[in-house]
Amino acid sequence: MTDSAVRLEHEAPKAPVRKVKGLWRFIRPYKKELALALLFLVIGAATVLVLPSAMQGIVDQGFSTEDAHTVDRYFFIFIGLVVVMAASTAFRFYFVTWLGERVVADIRKAVYERLITLSPEYFEENRPGEIVSRLTADTTLVQNIVGSSASVWARNLLIAVIGTAWLFIMSPKLMASIAIVIPIVLFILIWVGRKVRTLSRKSQDRVADVGAQANETLGALNIVQAFTREDTEAQRFGSRVDDAFRMARLRIMVRAGLTAALIFLIFGAITLVLYEGVQDVIEGAMTGGQILEFIMRAIFVAGAFGALSEVYSDLQRAAGAAGRLSELLHAESKIVAPDNPLPMPATVQGDIAFENVTFAYPTKLTMPALKDFNLHIKAGETVALVGPSGAGKTTVLQLLLRFYDPQSGRVTIDGVPIHETLPADFRAHLAFVPQETIIFADTIAENIRYGRLDATDEEVREAAKAAAALDFIEKSPEGFDTVLGERGTRLSGGQRQRLAIARAILRDAPILLLDEATSALDAESELKVQEALEHLMQGRTTLVIAHRLATVKKADRIIVMDDGGIIAEGTHEELSRTDGLYKRLADLQFGEVA
Repeated sequence: MTDSAVRLEHEAPKAPVRKVKGLWRFIRPYKKELALALLFLVIGAATVLVLPSAMQGIVDQGFSTEDAHTVDRYFFIFIGLVVVMAASTAFRFYFVTWLGERVVADIRKAVYERLITLSPEYFEENRPGEIVSRLTADTTLVQNIVGSSASVWARNLLIAVIGTAWLFIMSPKLMASIAIVIPIVLFILIWVGRKVRTLSRKSQDRVADVGAQANETLGALNIVQAFTREDTEAQRFGSRVDDAFRMARLRIMVRAGLTAALIFLIFGAITLVLYEGVQDVIEGAMTGGQILEFIMRAIFVAGAFGALSEVYSDLQRAAGAAGRLSELLHAESKIVAPDNPLPMPATVQGDIAFENVTFAYPTKLTMPALKDFNLHIKAGETVALVGPSGAGKTTVLQLLLRFYDPQSGRVTIDGVPIHETLPADFRAHLAFVPQETIIFADTIAENIRYGRLDATDEEVREAAKAAAALDFIEKSPEGFDTVLGERGTRLSGGQRQRLAIARAILRDAPILLLDEATSALDAESELKVQEALEHLMQGRTTLVIAHRLATVKKADRIIVMDDGGIIAEGTHEELSRTDGLYKRLADLQFGEVA
């Protein structure tokens, strides 16, 4: 997490301004740009308030004196003020927009850096599609505040406050009519604003549901089309979209009513003031220029109050977005580094031990995946885990990678408990080929080089050759520079798996973890990869999970698991001679007869 990662106000029922104040930690590094934006904001607001005075001089002097030079001077002042106002507005727009883009970029980086440190447990309980919505849609709302609405709010607040005071000084009598309306306006603004904030949060949640639905369906498009569920999914998505629209429509209706009420009250008060002002002009208490100056300034002040009401609604939405982003920035990984981590040995041998490990997944706490599990794997030993689905085989790998921590017991590497050392330290000595192959939307070479970023092109090529992937890579349009689609959809399952194996080969780690590493290969490719893996396993501690027993027959030791525990162990020949689960599996796969 970067230093700019702020702890935004938590999603409690607090004023939206307090929540948005949490953004200050992101804005603070850019004080120079903020100061320039505020300078031009003040200049722009000042010119707006001074303009009516110039107009008053033009009217009074232009209609009551024959001194043309005096009239000309007021016109030049008026034009000069307009030029200053235009220039200051342009500079304010540039700096606040730049600030908004920069701050939101920092927020997105901070949120992403937080997300990639979270354990898989977090993503079991929170949908990735909704998280992506927060990372994009919610940061866009915050960008609108920092890069636009906040400066508009500040500018109009200056005009409203200073302008109101100026009007009181000009004519307490006329301003008394407006003063009656101001408390009513503020009450409506605050009361309705709270309603808008609640509706904005619900509206953003509905939009997140839309994103999550689209992400889920498009990620499983082959299943949708294979089962001809296009119409069903379209209806489900349409229902989510309609829900989001209905919530947005309700929010818009409340906001529209707020705007209408404020406009009626403010401009109704101005109409009353105009009537009384005309009477004062008729009686000689005010000049025509003075009443024009008062009305112009009153209109500017009224417009400022109206803009404040609209921006306040934007603040409500931004407060909801800030609260949602706060949840991500505050999310704590269950996998944390200890305060005083133990160092890993200078040279890791790969001795692995599971000691009395009991573990249940967060969503299935009443159904332990492992129960009092004990397993010792010697350095350099190849151990295979076999058993039916749900036996706990993949859980063993996930605990060894410390994606989760067990509820009791411990896991050690070379005698060092992995929960007492830095995750990055012990993971640096692991190479992993998962059951669900992960391919990034990058070139073939970079997908392999992910195993070791400083690898040379020749080393990448040798890894691909060892994983029996060189043939199809060289037949690709641009060889190793071929750009793969998202999740490697342009490759077959076997090709993706061979790239994942090449990545692990390039990692060159002392501990190798293979989770169904050859399940998507045809017989010929599997034979080639098996030969490569046998060479790779030499001198390394290897933990293999496989349902196809042909891939584990040469393992030094086979661990048979069922219901979260070990029920048998031995070599393939030993287990095949003993009645039990392994022999039944072997009979089914090899057609052996007892």
